[in-house]
Amino acid sequence: MSQITYVLRGSLLALCVLVSFGLSAQRTVSGTVTDVETGEALIGANILAKGTSAGTTTDIDGSYSLEVPDDATTLVVSYIGYVTQEVEIGASNVVDVSLQSGSVLDEVVVVGYGTVKKRDATGAVATLKAEDFNVGVINSPEQLIQGRAPGVQITSSSGEPGAGVNIRIRGTSSVRSNNNPLFVVDGVPLNSGSISAGGSDSGAGVSSARNPLNFINPADIESIDILKDASATAIYGSRGANGVVLITTKSGLGKAGQGVSYSGNVGFSEVTRRYDLLSADEYRSALSEIGANVAELDQGADTDWQDEIFRTALTTEHNLAFGGGSDNSSYRFSFGYLNQDGVVENSGMTRYTGRLNSTHTMWDDRITINTFLTVANVLDQNPLITNNSGFEGDLLGAALIANPTQPVFDADGEYIQPGVDRRNPVAILDLSSDNTNTLRVLGSVSAGVKITDNLTYRFNLGMDRSQSQRRFAASPDLVFGNFTGRGYARFDNNLNSSTLLEHTLNFSKDIGSSSSIDLLAGMSYQEFTVQGDYLQATEFRVSDVQSILNNLQSSDIGQAGNQNRIGSFREKDELQSFFGRVNYNISDKYLLTATVRADGSTKFGENNRYGIFPSAAFAWRLIDEPFFPENLFYDFKLRVGYGVTGNQEIPNGLAIRRQRYGDNGALNDVSFGNPDLQWESTEQLNIGIDFGLSKGRILGTLDFFRSSTNNLLIRQFSAQPAPTPFTWLNLTGADVINSGVELGLGIVAVEKADFRWNIDYNFTYIDNIVEGDIGLINTGEVNGQGLTGAFAQRIADGQPLYSYYLRTFEGFDAEGFNIYADNEAVTFVDKSPLPDFTMGLSNSIVYKNWDFNFFFNAVFGTWVYNNTANAFFTKGALANGRNVTKDVVTNGESNINAPDASTRFLEDASFIRLQNMSLGYSIPVENSKVFQSLRFYITAQNLFTITEYTGQDPEVDTNKALNDVPSLGMDYTAYPRARTILFGVNTTF
Repeated sequence: MSQITYVLRGSLLALCVLVSFGLSAQRTVSGTVTDVETGEALIGANILAKGTSAGTTTDIDGSYSLEVPDDATTLVVSYIGYVTQEVEIGASNVVDVSLQSGSVLDEVVVVGYGTVKKRDATGAVATLKAEDFNVGVINSPEQLIQGRAPGVQITSSSGEPGAGVNIRIRGTSSVRSNNNPLFVVDGVPLNSGSISAGGSDSGAGVSSARNPLNFINPADIESIDILKDASATAIYGSRGANGVVLITTKSGLGKAGQGVSYSGNVGFSEVTRRYDLLSADEYRSALSEIGANVAELDQGADTDWQDEIFRTALTTEHNLAFGGGSDNSSYRFSFGYLNQDGVVENSGMTRYTGRLNSTHTMWDDRITINTFLTVANVLDQNPLITNNSGFEGDLLGAALIANPTQPVFDADGEYIQPGVDRRNPVAILDLSSDNTNTLRVLGSVSAGVKITDNLTYRFNLGMDRSQSQRRFAASPDLVFGNFTGRGYARFDNNLNSSTLLEHTLNFSKDIGSSSSIDLLAGMSYQEFTVQGDYLQATEFRVSDVQSILNNLQSSDIGQAGNQNRIGSFREKDELQSFFGRVNYNISDKYLLTATVRADGSTKFGENNRYGIFPSAAFAWRLIDEPFFPENLFYDFKLRVGYGVTGNQEIPNGLAIRRQRYGDNGALNDVSFGNPDLQWESTEQLNIGIDFGLSKGRILGTLDFFRSSTNNLLIRQFSAQPAPTPFTWLNLTGADVINSGVELGLGIVAVEKADFRWNIDYNFTYIDNIVEGDIGLINTGEVNGQGLTGAFAQRIADGQPLYSYYLRTFEGFDAEGFNIYADNEAVTFVDKSPLPDFTMGLSNSIVYKNWDFNFFFNAVFGTWVYNNTANAFFTKGALANGRNVTKDVVTNGESNINAPDASTRFLEDASFIRLQNMSLGYSIPVENSKVFQSLRFYITAQNLFTITEYTGQDPEVDTNKALNDVPSLGMDYTAYPRARTILFGVNTTF
């Protein structure tokens, strides 16, 4: 806490010094504010002296009078339903202002290969600007929008810095394929696969993939547009089934302007919730109660193993940007540094980013050249935490079950390591090392040529390249499974690259005074290459981990074991596309959009190499009809859209026949070909209403949708003997159905000169079900002693995806053994990890120079299987000398009861979370020759969570795939979530 105290004192001192910049002489400015078209006075319009806290509102005659600093130069005049205007004060003390009707409906929304005004959008699109983003320690773009948009659910696999995430737009639709949306950054679609090296089983279980979006600095993002329905996403064809997220980064100032901005913060994080384990004295007492040999197990110490591995983590971040330009050019350079320590020792993420955005026009603005370039280097420090280490536990599991009476070291200062099933967590930390370094470059150059006033040609060349290296080593001194006495090292190198080439023609023409047509035609080619190699070795003569990592030589390795090996791989895919779109605006009331895209992919069979993905949408601006009650509504638009999109996120080379030479010199089949393999297809119908009330103080969207995914891509096991254990095919007899409703509201609760209060709320309900003969597909592997082959989830006809398939636990009998319903039958239990409802509520309050924001996120009707409790927190574990949570001691279970997979460990994971809260103060800088703006703030993340879930955190998704079928809602020693307090500053010069 002393560090926090120092920061607070320093911030208060800076506030006292810098507030002097706001002292200046005063003068009075007065005038009237009217409607530019009607000349009517605007009552309650806001007038603010820019860069100060001086403000007022107009009276019943539209008049105002305001005292401003003598050196104030600009008034900012705003009124709900009108375009905000900045007016120069000049030498006169009388400033009259006329405002143009307009609102957020005139804001530009980014859609595929273009933009459209919000009032003219026909599809379901959610747009979030920088001011809407989540605040705090944000290390990847999707965290900016978590909980902020209806229909979008974002769940991180754990609380680890840089952990992978699951992003679901309008539900989960694919059984085997990637369900994450397509991300497009400044016009370049990203490869959806993992780009980090490693993740393989190094003898301690499989670790989860890192977040592939970590390379993007959130401070560089201007806006994020989420395309949700098929009419909006069909322009991306075979990759639009799960939605599309368009990221637009910040650009330069232009018009001979220039500016420097800096933002920095320092944060302190602690674990939000620890497991309520037995203390040393409670452990001794519990052993005595169950009749265990206390004398044998009591080692005399008092060790809190959670204290040994957890820490107060420090986060520091610095972002510097410089923008400028001339009448025909603009540019922006930015540099970012983030160092986020994890709350678990030896964990964290460090990121260095550099970015350049530039725009140049020539030949009377007929040619426009845009350049976007991002270079990022991400360093991940990964402790030995895995998804399936068994009952012995990884680092976290070992800390949970370690004997609290055991000291860390013996009398000679050596680690006490009782055995491979009694692991010392501190030894795991000190005698293993796992680091990943990922260098990624994303860039594009585009040129637009205005052939005529109505016809524009655009060329776009994009490149995405990443090189990732993972270096893992364990000392022979570590008593941990196969590492014991042998050591282990594995080095992975991955190279991922994609190249994009696009050509588009756009024709735009006004027809009369209120109609227009916009035509788009284009082609796209994108090539993806993934390659890598690895080196794996064991039987080391040296014990020092760094020596193994930095000086791996043949002399360090003893007799070669069967784990000493090298390997390599290379895959290449291509996607060729042709697309077109028509937007037709009739009388500014009837809006038509039609889209079609044809995609050809090398992933699929020669008989189905190309797929066609059409869509159509219609919107009717009823508010502009003479019969509509305009006095009641500010805006009212009806939208209807239907389209077909695809999903091609499957491994490479599944459709072709592969052969190799056998020992007899003849060609033998390695895999069967499937020339008919094709895309999963998703049909979606959307009916939506955009509405506004109270002169624009309330704006909202209400959408009803239904999607059906067919031609499901399934991996089917082959009857043996066969050259390959499985083959891929399209399942035509089953569909995955998602239907639901979304509501988004933006409310201006108060709009005064010195006080503003905005409220944003979103709600989503989704129902998911599998219909048809899909067979029986099991997933959700359950790990623990005696649980080999156990699973918790099954995909089947008539059930939601990933439904829980378990025995129904009804308590313990008189002897302490499990009681199960229906004669121990394993059945579907009508509970799913897919939530029924998700909600988000944010409030933004500004009072003079103070600003206050808080945001709640809520999820209801979701269930999590607590594999951590199943593996570690049972009476049998205690009887074997392992620590447990306090509730186990009195739960009535027998010491020899079997910890079967059952609803005993299935828990309601609904929650309400105060996700972030921020308080800021902007220093008045109108008299400063240095600052254009200066704001200090304090932000808190994950302040509290209301939930009945007994695990560390209800928002969890450990990858417990079975036979490569993804799972959902499983918890197994997940990295704990952190509570963070952050102190920061934003300034421009």
